[in-house]
Amino acid sequence: MPEPITVPRTVDGLFAHLKEKLPTLPEDEVWQKAEIAQQINELKEEKNAVILGHNYMEPALFHSIPDYTGDSLGLSRLAAQTERDVIVFCGVRFMAETAKILNPEKTVLLPADKAGCSLAESITADDVRQLKARFPGVPVVTYINTYADVKAETDICCTSSNAAAVVNSLDSDTVIFLPDEYLAQNVAKETGKQILFPSVGGDGAPVDAGDDAMIGWKGRCEVHDQFMVGDIETARAQHPDVLVLAHPECRPDVVDAADFAGSTSAMIDYVAQSKAKRYLMLTECSMGDNIMAEHPEKELLRMCWVRCPHMNQITLEDTLYGLQHMHQEITVDEEIRVRALRSVERMLAIG
Repeated sequence: MPEPITVPRTVDGLFAHLKEKLPTLPEDEVWQKAEIAQQINELKEEKNAVILGHNYMEPALFHSIPDYTGDSLGLSRLAAQTERDVIVFCGVRFMAETAKILNPEKTVLLPADKAGCSLAESITADDVRQLKARFPGVPVVTYINTYADVKAETDICCTSSNAAAVVNSLDSDTVIFLPDEYLAQNVAKETGKQILFPSVGGDGAPVDAGDDAMIGWKGRCEVHDQFMVGDIETARAQHPDVLVLAHPECRPDVVDAADFAGSTSAMIDYVAQSKAKRYLMLTECSMGDNIMAEHPEKELLRMCWVRCPHMNQITLEDTLYGLQHMHQEITVDEEIRVRALRSVERMLAIG
């Protein structure tokens, strides 16, 4: 395991740390957040817990309690390596499920009642079984943004950062790629495949998709679906020197119009290393706030307005309650977990 993030342990120290990171937040609110974070960090040690924070967490949480932050792939790797007894996943349900798939003996907590995902909810295990029946023998690649029962029907999982590498690793000209419509189109273009979106149902007769085909699904991220090429054109008209970064879950024409497309961690690294003056990030807006806190010298345009309603359910207050009462524990049926584990481990082996 890499070294965890270190933050001050006292309330005064946390207040100063958060005030530096979030200078526009009212002082009373910063004190309140610091007090809650200090209680969480004490409980974390008492209960031998590790806190994993996705890049989309709101800034006060992101900069105060996680031992590790990152994207889905990075946090999945860390979940697989941890020796702590309790994993608190500050993300959404499919991420916490993945941690449980990798760590059946550990307690996994999700600090929210639901914290779902529009992509995960766009497809069911039965949908996958029907696709496999229609395209027999075709390997199934499933985005990590899915629930455990869907992963159990899958040959290998992927994330936005390794999707093309996963597709290229398969000994098959044709693949089923689920469930993100736009990510599938972007990966198809990158890997030189023709994208098909077949209907499911009817007589369910087997189908030959042909060579170099990618069979997709009409699932979309409700955040990334909102970004349009017009947003990029408006930004460039007002700021001709702006560097535009887009997540691969965005529409293909948006990805094509951007200067860079990559996973959340790839975008964070790109901004950190780039010498551009201005940036527009077409992804969940809290990540832009977190980058600005880390790089106050960089100018991020506040034209990214979309907050994920599911990520937004994860709060410092609910994280404290969850650790105090060991509340919202994630469970996965063992038969499903074992089958899902194979697809997740294959993904992790790709890198």
